[in-house]
Amino acid sequence: MTEPLFPPIEPYLKGMLDVGAGHSIYWEQSGNPSGIPVLFCHGGPGSSCSPGHRRFFDPERYRAILFDQRGCGRSVPLGETRDNTTWDLVSDMEALRLHFGIDRWLLFGGSWGSTLALVYAQTHRHSVLGLVLRGVFLGTADEVEWYLYGLRRFVPEAWNKLAVSLDARDDEGLLEACSRQLQAGKRQQALNAARAWSDYESAAMALGESAQASSVTPDEPLLARVRVQTHYLMHHCFLDREPILAHMIRLLAAPAIIVQGRLDLVCPPAAAASLASRWLAADLRMVENAGHLAFNPNLASALVGALADFSRRLAV
Repeated sequence: MTEPLFPPIEPYLKGMLDVGAGHSIYWEQSGNPSGIPVLFCHGGPGSSCSPGHRRFFDPERYRAILFDQRGCGRSVPLGETRDNTTWDLVSDMEALRLHFGIDRWLLFGGSWGSTLALVYAQTHRHSVLGLVLRGVFLGTADEVEWYLYGLRRFVPEAWNKLAVSLDARDDEGLLEACSRQLQAGKRQQALNAARAWSDYESAAMALGESAQASSVTPDEPLLARVRVQTHYLMHHCFLDREPILAHMIRLLAAPAIIVQGRLDLVCPPAAAASLASRWLAADLRMVENAGHLAFNPNLASALVGALADFSRRLAV
């Protein structure tokens, strides 16, 4: 298959934005400064943007804006969970829009990034040109339960290793046990828990995909990523009072393309189908022979195609 992504590209501008409460978020811009503005929402929670993410965007047509969410990547303080909620991130996104003087922009997000893009769009509908979403995650208790326990049927080795490493008490689930060990103050204990959590996540992400090159995350970024992720999951992604599907009337006319891997077991297709059924202007594109990873060639090709469709639709 021909490489679906655009060639590697460096940012033409990058910096930090002070968003208050001691947090500063990293941002970068690449592509065409006069192009269609698009905000990339990375996954996680707790992950970060990477150079490869710039390659989804046609550098002649798009002004791609990437940022690391609070406590993530190059944002500081790394791994901080205080004043770090979904609603804080939505506020940060709006602060970025105002900082750059953008009237309206396109949103591009996968997995947790799709959650964040949806919540932002529901909150700031008139600031959004449209959405490209991948591997839809709605932040519901059922989805988290599936991730923590349902997937054990497909990756029993990684799940068993995680369960043993976390040594959950009788009154604890895996999430509670991991959170406790991360906060116990014993560095090696926290690292063991974070590494087992990350290994389980990697095994789950690899489902439905060809073999991926393995990499080892350094200790501090690993601890920060797992700390932020468990913080969000422990708090139901801060959406228990504002479930996404309950507010889809706000987005009925907003154009969207939902790209979903048929073999995605981390964020199964049912969530994307449920979202699309409530969204008049959404185009659901199911991608066969693709799982969860955005860089899967079939999925990447569909995402690049979705962005090309939007660029034609938004051309002036």
